[in-house]
Amino acid sequence: MITAAQMRAARALTGIDQKTLAERAGVSLPTIQRMEASEGVVRGVVDTLMKVIQALDEVGVELIGENQASERGGRGVRLKAAAAQNPQG
Repeated sequence: MITAAQMRAARALTGIDQKTLAERAGVSLPTIQRMEASEGVVRGVVDTLMKVIQALDEVGVELIGENQASERGGRGVRLKAAAAQNPQG
């Protein structure tokens, strides 16, 4: 699904803090903090994970999963073209 490193990188690319991500996703700040502090793939309630992924999508982040097309073939994040112009969504 999504790794803690992807979450941190996605926030860094868009310039949003944990509190803003929590608000946009409709989850608590401690939930975001716990997710980002985990090792590897974030585990949790699927509905909560989907809310966070949707919130990141809405601010313009494209998550790159394992074996998805990317220049180097690993996990990562990249900004969608329109998001680079308006990082706060």
